[in-house]
Amino acid sequence: MKTNSPVGIFDSGLGGLTVAKRIIERLPHESIAYVGDEAHIPYGERPPEEIRSFALGIADFLIRHSAKLVVMACNMSSAVALPAAREIFPGVPVVGMIEAGARAAVCAAQGSVIGVLATTGTVNTGAYTRALSGFLPGVKVMEQPCPRFVPLVETGRSESPEAEEAAQEYISPLISAGCRILILGCTHYPFLIAAVKKAAGPEVTIIDPAEETALEAANILSSAGILSSQETEPTHTYFTSARPEKFAELGSRFLGKTLSEVQQVEWGSDLQEIKWQEKTVEQTMKSAL
Repeated sequence: MKTNSPVGIFDSGLGGLTVAKRIIERLPHESIAYVGDEAHIPYGERPPEEIRSFALGIADFLIRHSAKLVVMACNMSSAVALPAAREIFPGVPVVGMIEAGARAAVCAAQGSVIGVLATTGTVNTGAYTRALSGFLPGVKVMEQPCPRFVPLVETGRSESPEAEEAAQEYISPLISAGCRILILGCTHYPFLIAAVKKAAGPEVTIIDPAEETALEAANILSSAGILSSQETEPTHTYFTSARPEKFAELGSRFLGKTLSEVQQVEWGSDLQEIKWQEKTVEQTMKSAL
């Protein structure tokens, strides 16, 4: 595996750019290959087996493009596809979001109820409650589905009155129940941080798993001896399965730099779904709809 190979990152859309930004900040010499699967957004309302097939297909795409590490910058993908990806692609480290966020929240909890803001799908998996309980048995967790959040980010309304209204709706019950720690359980949600902080108030600690995930990625690359050298000029490549112009416009705003070239990839040709059956690890490729 070459040290100058890219770090692969993917999400259902723009949200994973929050993770990409943290990795770029922590590892400025690393090249990045990012896939936003905007053709299927939002993942959080889809069946788990469908999301898993998308996630495995994108991981395969990134690995075929020489990714030396893959970051599932999507909480729903992390919840349903991480073990399968690690089994199917044993030669490439695959990192998810949930354990990183849970670990940071437990360190800050100090006996407080921990609230999780996430998509409906991630909440239904119970992945955060399991991860938090594994780190701190007996911890009280409240998981709150936030179906309005991702569309607000993807349409550029993350700092709108609608965003503040949605944040108040989702967060008020958690604060009333005693939550003083809130995990942003979807990578889109940091773009709503102003609305979240306003609804939560100054006494609530907000946990963004992106920073912990970037640290985990850095540790893995360092331990494996595959960090890019400082002499290497990094390249950042962005792919999307739909609306490249809109992705470039909003992505440039979110990252604070111009995304001049966003390449469109197509399901059924560039990308293929991978079906995975537990225990047999049977892979069946099929074209997307």
